[in-house]
Amino acid sequence: MFNLLSRDGLLKIRPTIRADYQFILNILTRTGNFTPDEIKIADELLNSYFTQSVESGYWTYTAVDEKIAGYICYGPTPLTTGTFDVYWIAVDPVLQGKGIGSEMLSFAENDISGHKGRLVTIYTSSQEKYSPTRDFYLKRDYREGARIRDYYRPGDDLVIYVKQISED
Repeated sequence: MFNLLSRDGLLKIRPTIRADYQFILNILTRTGNFTPDEIKIADELLNSYFTQSVESGYWTYTAVDEKIAGYICYGPTPLTTGTFDVYWIAVDPVLQGKGIGSEMLSFAENDISGHKGRLVTIYTSSQEKYSPTRDFYLKRDYREGARIRDYYRPGDDLVIYVKQISED
């Protein structure tokens, strides 16, 4: 478990437990950024994690600050050496802007580094509603590594952010 002081007390980042499930899905719904199909995928990843733990390939952690504040899901990228994907990161909309997302991402980067990770990738959309998300990654030293035009649908590009966290 990872602890840090937050404005409201002590923020804890701990492995996700089954009791977090509905809270996480609720956060994803309330952000307004995710479609029902995307939330269904998050549901599948969570259930895979609950069934197989880290052997599922999805390492899932929950941030708690008096209540569930957010979650992050990441894991090693198959067929690579030291590359990890951040699949999901979400913070309760009423708690956004308080550094919780930054702390979760920092936690994941430190954990990845501890597992001999060297490169982190994050996929997102080019839609305007994702502009704050893209700014979030840029402010945390990620760079746009690739863009595939019209990937999700015409006019909606896939934007891949990357961050080198180790030279090994």
